[in-house]
Amino acid sequence: MAQQIAEWLETRWVNPAYSGWLLAGLTFFFFVAATNTLAGWLYVLSGIGIALLAIAAILPERILRNIFVRRKPIHPVSVGDQLRVELVLENPTKHPKALIQLQDMLPHVLGRPVVHAVESLPPQGSYYWIYFQPTERRGIYRWQTVQLRTAAPLGLFWCRRSRTEAVKAVVYPTVLPLTRCPLIDKMVRESRLQFSRDRRHQAATEGITRSLRPYRWGDPIRLVHWRTSARYGELRVRELEVLTGGQELVICLDSATPWRSGVAADSPSDPFEQAVITAASLSFYANQHHLSVRLWTAGSGFVQGTQAVLETLAAVQAGEDQSVENLPPLSFIWLTQNPASLQTLPPGSLWILWTDTQLPQSGTDAPALLQNTTGISIKSDQPLQPQLENILPPSLHL
Repeated sequence: MAQQIAEWLETRWVNPAYSGWLLAGLTFFFFVAATNTLAGWLYVLSGIGIALLAIAAILPERILRNIFVRRKPIHPVSVGDQLRVELVLENPTKHPKALIQLQDMLPHVLGRPVVHAVESLPPQGSYYWIYFQPTERRGIYRWQTVQLRTAAPLGLFWCRRSRTEAVKAVVYPTVLPLTRCPLIDKMVRESRLQFSRDRRHQAATEGITRSLRPYRWGDPIRLVHWRTSARYGELRVRELEVLTGGQELVICLDSATPWRSGVAADSPSDPFEQAVITAASLSFYANQHHLSVRLWTAGSGFVQGTQAVLETLAAVQAGEDQSVENLPPLSFIWLTQNPASLQTLPPGSLWILWTDTQLPQSGTDAPALLQNTTGISIKSDQPLQPQLENILPPSLHL
């Protein structure tokens, strides 16, 4: 109860410090003694005490008045890196401010409030505060409250006021530096074969004309359309359809299913956290091999682009509500902990399954789910990167 009263006084008016209570007690003692003895010097001492208490109670609130706080955007980081948090304290008045304590009220999952002391804030000036906050788990963090606290100039009363300035910090999941990945390498090989076929098809000059345009220096003579050129009296060349051999990679994370785990949610051995890391690592590996990547989650649907994929993976949670379309009717890489979901994958899809036991090998006695799909099984209690880089067993070879 006493703590709540002190908090209420400090945030709405002022809260006496220990020295303030001590001076108030002495002032009261001198006043009582003066009324009993009628000694003038005791009245003087009690009057001085009352004056000091009045000044000390008024000035802290005036010091915090008209102080503004601005934040600068926080650049995204990966798990394990430090967030660079920048705040600007502005004093637009013509009077200096001194001895101010700043408290940046971070979310409890990110860390404890960060405290910093400002010795002096010049008139019509600014003060820059930069600090670095370690990160231990991925996520999108939002907070807005900065508390200003002071007991200046006499230290008898504490006064605290809040400033609201919203900010967002994005902590991306870890991206493993994969040197190889059999699942993606198979798609890269198929993409190169398709690109070679498209190049041969593009070299043809019949049946793939998109439009005609005026001749420009350097255009091949074989592309000149002589009949149209004779009609217009100038050379006209054919524009051919541009065929690309790039392949799209779709990574789907089974985020609508509650994932089982015997460890803490932010532990490196947590299966869902490993699935998020896998999705981010596969996305980067595919981008390095010039594949177009899309990510699907139950909560956000399809997203494309490196930043959008990483931000989606930073926010995704296991067991989230499915608020978007169902799985695409095309082949994709399915990241899941539910073996039953493998039975519904489209033909040609690949899967990565988190389980404590290996799936039966494909063959005459293999279950139907392995007949039209291929993938690997991951053990969450073992390092993730070697399992993603290892060549698949012959029975599951891509």
